[in-house]
Amino acid sequence: MPNSPLANPSATRAVLERHGLALKKSLGQHFLIDDNIVGRILALAALDDATPVLEIGPGIGTLTAALCGASGAVTAVERDRDLLPALGEVMASCPSLRVVEADAVTVRTSDLETAIGPPTALVANLPYGVAATVVLRFFEELPSLRSATVMVQSEVADRMAASPGGKDYGAYTVKLRMLARPAGRFAVPRTCFMPPPRVDSAVLRLERVDREEPPALLAATARLAEAAFAQRRKTLRNSLIAASGLGSARIDAALKATGTDGRRRAETLTPDEFVALATALG
Repeated sequence: MPNSPLANPSATRAVLERHGLALKKSLGQHFLIDDNIVGRILALAALDDATPVLEIGPGIGTLTAALCGASGAVTAVERDRDLLPALGEVMASCPSLRVVEADAVTVRTSDLETAIGPPTALVANLPYGVAATVVLRFFEELPSLRSATVMVQSEVADRMAASPGGKDYGAYTVKLRMLARPAGRFAVPRTCFMPPPRVDSAVLRLERVDREEPPALLAATARLAEAAFAQRRKTLRNSLIAASGLGSARIDAALKATGTDGRRRAETLTPDEFVALATALG
């Protein structure tokens, strides 16, 4: 049995023709047509029939149909109204599926409840233009979320999973890493999509990190990381003085209190070191 009856070229073409659908480049629509990849996504997501799932950008429902069979309930957020009739076909065989017509960047988290409660897993072939924003937003604003297994552009996956010292490590990585850690990844060939995208793709699993720090401190750490990376080529001290607005005396005191060499570059600091600096800065 296939993981999804829609994960093949002929079934995808049939749905598009039946509903008179045309691909919209502005929405980054590339439909997954490889059932093996669907199976690998399900395996990495590690779902069961008690898992409430959030899906972003379900398209015609290729992954949605598989999620319905592998989880307890699914809420799918779709921005393109023209795709709703196709998703209605999936809903007919999946009573636990809710479809919310909204933009994932602005949808209210209170609208994301599934039939069995708030989502604990995000599983999605994300629209590439908003993938990084969406993942960070839901880890920040959806406390119930424990994991995200998402297909994104390879370069975005590199940023999400980067380690200190690398070229892909930046303020976004620090902000995400305070909330979640990478826990698995695989590449997806371009030929697995209709039409094939011009970029390479990867599926990445992220798992929530439970932290003791209050939200206000984590928010302050995020702002500090943005200031530290604002002028990446400068030393940490000079970049913070230039971009944080906190003043050199206060920055120097925090660096001294935490034993941090101000001559280091921002990309060498771990997320915990940024938290320590934010704490020292009050």
